[in-house]
Amino acid sequence: MPYQNALGCYYDCGDFPTSMDMALAAADHNGFPVRREQSRARGMLRGIGLANAIEQAASPAQSEFAEIRFDTSGSAQLLIGTKNQGQGHETTFKQILHERLGLDPHDVHFTDGDTDQVAFGMGTNGSRSTVVGGSAIYLAADKIIEKGKRIAAHLLEAQAADLEFADGRFTIVGTDRALSLKEIAAASFVPMRLPPGFDGGLYESATYAPSKDTYPNGCHVCEVEIDPETGDVAILNYVIIDDVGTVVNPLTLKGQIHGGIAQGLGQILMERVVYDDESGQLVTASFMDYAMPRADVFSHITVKSNPVPTKLNPLGAKGAGEAGCVGSLPSVMNAVMNALESVGVRQLDMPVTSDRVWKAIRIASKENRR
Repeated sequence: MPYQNALGCYYDCGDFPTSMDMALAAADHNGFPVRREQSRARGMLRGIGLANAIEQAASPAQSEFAEIRFDTSGSAQLLIGTKNQGQGHETTFKQILHERLGLDPHDVHFTDGDTDQVAFGMGTNGSRSTVVGGSAIYLAADKIIEKGKRIAAHLLEAQAADLEFADGRFTIVGTDRALSLKEIAAASFVPMRLPPGFDGGLYESATYAPSKDTYPNGCHVCEVEIDPETGDVAILNYVIIDDVGTVVNPLTLKGQIHGGIAQGLGQILMERVVYDDESGQLVTASFMDYAMPRADVFSHITVKSNPVPTKLNPLGAKGAGEAGCVGSLPSVMNAVMNALESVGVRQLDMPVTSDRVWKAIRIASKENRR
């Protein structure tokens, strides 16, 4: 690494062998033959599938804007263009601000996607929000620190170069003389406390555009059991080892991955648009008729991280929005085909609904008897 493939994709970093080793161990791949025999003894077909997935994310074609505005109380408003759709941006972005400025998340008012307040933004797509939007926050926070140092140096009667900033405080190196960021924010609105020629207020903005795409990656392992009498496919176990670069918030990351896996499982197992053959009428026009995965479709999902931070952005993040989906589609289908291989099924189109699986088993059985 870095490695550029034949299609021009530039993989700057990653530890793919370790991710696969971790996934195989977590899925107890070595114990699969025993479990398959146990299923066979009960008249069931068991299969296991693996997929090493990699995706292209956070395109340099789109930039993102972030602004940090302090008020006289020391609280801050964080404005950003990329819009939260349930991923938990407000948690992740406040956490980035906490890491950089030491601000309590409760002291941050978060505004996203409001065109009356936010200068511009490119929206939420392509696993880009944390990578691009988070980096814009990071850079805006750096500007706040530099501006705050000038004010702190003036108030402490020191040189800005002699100050360090950590845990929300500006401290003269080697002493206990310090001022908090909240104190600096309050002082920034009082002209008499500012350096000569210094604009009042503490607010900064930044725009960030990546130089290259990032490549989040991971290894997915799925284990299924199929009832040959009904064609029903049951998910028994699911493991994913993911490398999304720097993990800002493990809980929201796991939620993203769970959602992506759910999308993949739904597409493989049941989601299908159906029209009446004679009239052309759409017969899956509502969720009363269109099948979608529910909790009883899933098994336990093990999510572990093998993060290799990228140097392509200040956060080291690679993106996580589609991390679950890109690997769940092939891993689940591979597991289904692995289970059906023993009865002679070599080809099957998704979704692998029970009727399609049942028919494929019967067709293969007839061909095997010829």
